Amino acid sequence: MERLPVYHNPSCSKSRGALEILADEGVDHDVVEYLRVPPDRAALQRIVDTVDVPPAELVRQDRRFDELGLSASDYTTSDAVIELLLEHPELMQRPVIFRGERAVIARPSEKVLELLD
Repeated sequence: MERLPVYHNPSCSKSRGALEILADEGVDHDVVEYLRVPPDRAALQRIVDTVDVPPAELVRQDRRFDELGLSASDYTTSDAVIELLLEHPELMQRPVIFRGERAVIARPSEKVLELLD
C-alpha cells in the first residue's frame, strides 16, 4: 500500500486517534501539519474535490468561526470554502486522509478504516 498523506493537527484528539489507527494497522503515512505549512489553493481544491462530503463540511464551525463573525450560509460552495481556508487554515476540519483518489475527514477517527478496505 502507498504512503497515505494525512492533514493533521497535533492538538486534535480525532487527528491523533486516526494516526494511532494507521500505526496499529501498519499503514505508512506522511503527516502534513497544515497549521505549520498551510495547504495552497491546489491542495485545497484537491481536498474539496476528493472528500466524501459537501464542501461546507470541511469548515469547522467552532469558537474561532464565531469569533471571526462568520456565517455558515456564506461557505457552501467549493470556491467559498477554499477562499476561507486559504485565509484561515485553522478552520479546516481534520484529519483529512488520502488514499489514491479517495479521501475522508476522519471524524470519528475510525472513519480512516474506510480507506483501508
